[in-house]
Amino acid sequence: MPTWLTVSAAHSWRKSWCRSRLRSRVTGAASRYWLGIVNHCLAATSYAAGMGETEAGAGARRFVGERRPATDAEARALASAVRLRILRLCLDEPLTNKEIAARLGRNPATVLHHVRTLVDNGFLAAEGERRGARGAREVPYRATGKSWLMDGASAPGAARDPLLAAFLEEVGLVGEAQLQSTRIGLRLGAADLAEFRERLYGLLDEYATRPAHPGAERWSLYLGMHPDV
Repeated sequence: MPTWLTVSAAHSWRKSWCRSRLRSRVTGAASRYWLGIVNHCLAATSYAAGMGETEAGAGARRFVGERRPATDAEARALASAVRLRILRLCLDEPLTNKEIAARLGRNPATVLHHVRTLVDNGFLAAEGERRGARGAREVPYRATGKSWLMDGASAPGAARDPLLAAFLEEVGLVGEAQLQSTRIGLRLGAADLAEFRERLYGLLDEYATRPAHPGAERWSLYLGMHPDV
């Protein structure tokens, strides 16, 4: 989220943190809990992410910091497909409110409300003013990476998943012909399921923290799990 990963925008998965949760027994409500965790994780790889990043030289992106529970205000700030898409757009380049609105196809005044919410909660940061095409002063914004470190921002049991909504909007823009997808049904015992998740999240964490390559092809990743019917 689908974050993400952004996911994906961004979620810095500490291996010890992963293992402690992955080895817990997975049943019923726990499965729904993991759905939220998986989706929120992907926001970083997939969406929002930019998250948790610090500059470490040209083209480098490193996720740093300790995970912590999201506050109510932070969780509300991330509970919006529009805001997740804003974080995704500002992952690789700083954009002004006008530029963000143009890419989203939305009213700049409405977008400004979302931008201010993200700034107020530390998910976007304003960079230095610059001059626009007509000499007007403009303020560009870049994703800070903070959302990568938020635990529980995608709470289980929510009626709507903003990560899924954002992902579907983006798929609609590029067209389903561009979508590479797969689907699998799993019948795993608790230990095997824990191993599957640990290895999967370890792979995501590896790629989420790799240095970014300037000019490289950009991809979006969303992953979701749910109890089978």
